Amino acid sequence: MSMTDPATAVNLADLRIRRQTWVAADPNRVYGLISDVRAMSALSPAVLAAHYDEGHGPRVGAWFTGHNTHDGHEWRTRSQVTEATPGVAFAWQVDSAGTSVVSWRYAFRPEGAGTVVEESWELLALLPVFGSTRADLLALRARTVASIEATLVALASTVATASATH
Repeated sequence: MSMTDPATAVNLADLRIRRQTWVAADPNRVYGLISDVRAMSALSPAVLAAHYDEGHGPRVGAWFTGHNTHDGHEWRTRSQVTEATPGVAFAWQVDSAGTSVVSWRYAFRPEGAGTVVEESWELLALLPVFGSTRADLLALRARTVASIEATLVALASTVATASATH
């Protein structure tokens, strides 16, 4: 993609996504679900599995591997935790050959008897796998929006189901 051609130029900031939902649990409990990357396979339609490297866990600097899928394609990612404040925020960046290419972040804010969870996604660098046109990047953004919204619905449902059984 030519970033100098005004007809195809994309400002990466325009691709940022933020979505939120309310869940019926306190921020520390919700943080615990999100920061346990193994649980993401039960929440996100794009995640088949994820695990921390041996000896790592939800702390800044920790690495984990994700096994992802979309439209019959599967791939692995390597990510590093960039923020891990229990009950407040959990974030990571996806690495490709030493370059951070995507940033994911969950923020938790108490509200009433539960928590407002905000999930955000930001494309930090362009890779050929993301596509070569503006339309490709907008399609990537649309798929990511759908995945984020499905993840937040699954999170709220998981918390509600767990609360109902206790």
